[in-house]
This record gives sequence, structure tokens and C-alpha cells, in this order.
Amino acid sequence: MNANPLNRYLQDSVQTASPAKLLTMLYDRLILDLMQGEEAIRAGEIENAHEKLSHAQEIVIELQVSLDVEAWSGAPGLANLYSYLITELIGANVSKDADRVAVCRGFVEPLRDAWREAAASAVAH
Repeated sequence: MNANPLNRYLQDSVQTASPAKLLTMLYDRLILDLMQGEEAIRAGEIENAHEKLSHAQEIVIELQVSLDVEAWSGAPGLANLYSYLITELIGANVSKDADRVAVCRGFVEPLRDAWREAAASAVAH
């Protein structure tokens, strides 16, 4: 077996991550994809932009389907936000609109920060 050590490390990191850590990892990657997608659009790198925004859509879909809307009172609102993000990312990808991507990132960054803070608080208790 001649696996790439970096790929093996990443796979092990994901498989051993707590649910809270996995959630923050998804948000971190989502923001990275949004930043890179926005930059690619602005640079005219259409294929790269499509790849990054498509991956961002996949992450948001995963977040949406894994969300238990019965778990807490804010969950339905978060589900609606995920639906909005998917719609906006599809539109941004089709029209190659970097500003729409930036707006999506503006919604996602505070969420990522809140989940990170919640995860850190859960570990502390």
C-alpha cells in the first residue's frame, strides 16, 4: 500500500474528529472554498471558480441534510439559511458573480465562529 502520507493524515483526522470538531472543519473548508471561488471569479478563472463553488454547495447540502431541525429552536432558521445559501451559490456559480459569493461568506463566517466557540465551550465543560 503506497498511500500519500498527507491524505492518510487527513483521513485519520476526519475519522477521529468529534462531531463538534468535524462541524468546524466543514465550516472552515466551506469558507476556504468561498474565498477561493470568489478570487477565481475575479481573476477570470472560470473552471476553478466552478470547482470551488460546486464543492461549497456540496458542503452546505451536507450541513443541511445532517441538521436535526427538532434538536433546538434555532434549527429551522438555520435550515432556511442553508437553503438560501445553496440557491445563492448556484446562482453565483451560473452567473459568475463574485459579489454573491462574498455575501454568502458574510453569512457563513459568523456561523463558523459561533460553532467554534460552542465547540470550545463544550470541551471546557
